[in-house]
Amino acid sequence: LRESLTNAALETLSIVAYAGPMTRAELEYIRGVNSSFTLRNLLIRGLVGRQLDPRRGNVFLYRPSFDLLKHLGVSKVEDLPEYEKFQVLIEKLRNENQ
Repeated sequence: LRESLTNAALETLSIVAYAGPMTRAELEYIRGVNSSFTLRNLLIRGLVGRQLDPRRGNVFLYRPSFDLLKHLGVSKVEDLPEYEKFQVLIEKLRNENQ
């Protein structure tokens, strides 16, 4: 667990941090590849958390963990660099898929 994160893990972590909470399907749509293994490793490391989607009981939502935010030196995701800019892009992407 002390090894460096792979590029895939860093990419996944970035997407979850800026776009979370999100489903695995949403994450895989953005990345274009299966992300099950990467998400599992991030969960084990405690960098990502998951919870049941209140709208759909059989789907998990992934979000950045408090440990990740602490490691990054921020108290909430809104404090991430250029957070507002990415929220606009994420909303456009989500609206296109509806």
